[in-house]
Amino acid sequence: MESLSDTKWDVVISGTGLQQSLLALALSRSEKNILHVDHNDFYGESEAALSLHEADVWAQRHAAHGEGIFSAAEVTKDDAGLSFSRAYSLALAPQLIHARSDLLSQLVSSKAFRQVEFLAVGSFFIYQDEALSRIPSTREDVFVNTTISARSKRALMKFLKFVLEYDSEPQVMVWKAKASEPLVDFLLSDFKLDRDLRSYVVALTLSLDERIPVEAGLAAIKRHLTSMGVFGPGFAAVYPKWGGISEIAQVGCRAGAVGGAVYMLGTGVSGVETAEDELEIKLTNDLAVRTKTLVQGASKPMKQSPSVSRLTAVVASDFSSLFETTIEGSPTPCVAVVAFPSESVVDSNGTSNSPIYALVHSSDTGECPAGQCTIYLSTVSTPRSKDMLDAALSCLLATSPEPVGCLYKLRYDQKGGTGSFTVDGGCGTFGLPPLDLAFNDSALASVREAWDMVVPNGEGDYMQFNDREGAFDEDAVGD
Repeated sequence: MESLSDTKWDVVISGTGLQQSLLALALSRSEKNILHVDHNDFYGESEAALSLHEADVWAQRHAAHGEGIFSAAEVTKDDAGLSFSRAYSLALAPQLIHARSDLLSQLVSSKAFRQVEFLAVGSFFIYQDEALSRIPSTREDVFVNTTISARSKRALMKFLKFVLEYDSEPQVMVWKAKASEPLVDFLLSDFKLDRDLRSYVVALTLSLDERIPVEAGLAAIKRHLTSMGVFGPGFAAVYPKWGGISEIAQVGCRAGAVGGAVYMLGTGVSGVETAEDELEIKLTNDLAVRTKTLVQGASKPMKQSPSVSRLTAVVASDFSSLFETTIEGSPTPCVAVVAFPSESVVDSNGTSNSPIYALVHSSDTGECPAGQCTIYLSTVSTPRSKDMLDAALSCLLATSPEPVGCLYKLRYDQKGGTGSFTVDGGCGTFGLPPLDLAFNDSALASVREAWDMVVPNGEGDYMQFNDREGAFDEDAVGD
């Protein structure tokens, strides 16, 4: 068997983030020589899911207030109420996946879906006047809602009908001239929705920008509405068990390993030199390898990269009221979404200036033990965002009829990008992934571009595989 240095690799993939891992999946039947490395000792990179011990170590590594992808990380905890470290799997960038997402279609066509257990995302709630209200997100919800007046129901029904056809020729003329204007203003001027209904509609976009433009907002709401019921009654999105997007990344790497790729965790790329028609890659373990192509993730953010502040909290309550089914025959949801509109959260220094979202995960996600739940809060980074996230968490816990203790907190800032793909000679680089709370399909186009770079003549069908016996050996790639 040739050593790593003696092998001429077709591609070296650096990083096991979702895009690199999907590339590994796409190449898993290509018979290419693939070396896949990651400087971390865990899979998933920016989308990783960490045990408590891993999260503690990770927070120490990213504690500095700097210009890195992650910064200002810190942990506070109550050891007395926590279980053992690996009873937890905390996602660094939790994202819902809408049923109409192309990501799910590609996981099905590549047969990788068989290795992922998807769970239902349930109701959306909004925090107003110190209480939670369920957001009506379908026409059926509107009909049975007893708190919305008949007049407001008619206005909301008119909008829901419009948004389902917003991109058809007659409807485009209604909004095209206002495409870049705030959606919230459009809802008032064109549909006469009152303040509460505007808050409901904007919350369904899952946007941290309360001034989300009309075009982007309509697309997000249509995605939600058309995803409802695709995989069963009562839910529009799913969440992969055991850590969300990180689980999909591991499945992609596992497929790569079964296809013959060589994996090295704890080893990154320290240097790249061009030599004739190939690249010489220096690894952090002082090994040098030769390859035709290098595909990597961005190592640092751009100057104007968007930034979010996150707070992950493990609490001593199962918050069972948030995970109730609303339609007969629907599965029990494992995720609930709570939206805090701007100015709905108050602390000693004033009100929140940006929306805050909380993704509440039950123990069914595998991310915490029974009797607890994991709450992921996100908002736009500002000097006050840390305090606002704490205040939002306190508001959410206060809605419980019984006192709820917080067992663990992990807070940090994260910078993102568009996930675009750029090529410089034999090197291809994925930009930082988007910071959206729902998976953005635009990231998939970049994976296809990377595949085209490695397979320039289009050998084989992209992400179109037949089943093969024993393709996914659980021991092929470690956890």
